[in-house]
Amino acid sequence: MAEVIDTALSWLQKQQAPMERLLREMVEISSHTPDLDGVSQNAELYADATRALTGGVLGGGVVPSTSGKYGAHVVMHNAADDQAAVAGARDTVLLVGHHDTVFPKASFSGYREDGELLRGPGVLDMKGGLVVICYALGALHQAGALGRIPVRVVSVGDEEIGSPEGRTLVLEAARGAGCALVFESGRAGDQIVTRRKGIGSMTVTAHGKAAHAGNNHPDGINAIWALARFVIGAQELTDYERGLTINVGKVGGGIGKNTVPDRADAMVDFRFLTAHDGEQLVTALHAAAEAAAAGVKGARIEVHGGISRHPLERTEASAALLGEYAACALKSGLGADEAPLIGGGSDANTVATAGVPAIDGLGPRGKGFHTVEEFIERATLISKAEALVRFLAQRART
Repeated sequence: MAEVIDTALSWLQKQQAPMERLLREMVEISSHTPDLDGVSQNAELYADATRALTGGVLGGGVVPSTSGKYGAHVVMHNAADDQAAVAGARDTVLLVGHHDTVFPKASFSGYREDGELLRGPGVLDMKGGLVVICYALGALHQAGALGRIPVRVVSVGDEEIGSPEGRTLVLEAARGAGCALVFESGRAGDQIVTRRKGIGSMTVTAHGKAAHAGNNHPDGINAIWALARFVIGAQELTDYERGLTINVGKVGGGIGKNTVPDRADAMVDFRFLTAHDGEQLVTALHAAAEAAAAGVKGARIEVHGGISRHPLERTEASAALLGEYAACALKSGLGADEAPLIGGGSDANTVATAGVPAIDGLGPRGKGFHTVEEFIERATLISKAEALVRFLAQRART
């Protein structure tokens, strides 16, 4: 194994410029989730680069959207993964990413070198992580070991809106895997993510009856009043000690001050630490809607939505995975502390629902994801790839 690692790392140390070129090319193709052409172009670029760097050892490639509502995805794997599946061995490593971004083309575009930093939409979240995966696999191919390591790669084109279509591909890729490494934005100090909150969303619509506010006020049923009662009940479910948060982030209704409103709408975000808490919270929000409607005679409230991502919970298996990867990170000159609880979700949450231990935040170190200040520390492209090489090499079959 030492010889494989030495050979792979020797090759990798010479790849800084090619890694940056690939990252530049990916970043300069705008891939805001609704920009289907840009997302699909990034999928093609990533799949082509991975095939080229691995000498075709990884099969598969671009997976078109089944609905036509999203850009293309990428799913790849090697023959060792097929052999593991036939043998029923759960030793395949799943490498997870996404190639869409949150930035509309006009809001933040271009790629810029800034001393030791690289800037642009997606350098951190998370095209830099895709480059790390690609070149780590390339290094293992150069060392002649990639064919002996059961590995799967999945990158979806709709993660930034919750992976409504990509979720199915991630779950399929997770089936039978032994563990998953997710290359979302690298944190300060290279902290490794083991916990993420679960996420849910709801659209709540209150129905009443319109009437003239002056001439026929008693005939009206005020939908905004009913919705306001729901908002109070929902917000009161927040419990910081239990990690439960509810945010009614947008409300609307009515046509003017002199008309009793017959409809009002609210958009709700909620987050939680455990699957059990999430299910209880959904029940409580429905109960809050029923109570609010009952408080305004004749009103009716509809609730649509629910849990979109279950939490990434820390388990004994994921703690062991953390320890295994952390040792590789330390040897590569990186930090290896465990990150505090993360409020936002990722496809690591999805992998965890399949019972596969997962760790996250393994992409290049940086800051500013989801802002126009997004950047990575360019030197960590290679060091993060080194850590992945060490991790995968020790799992090579003899």
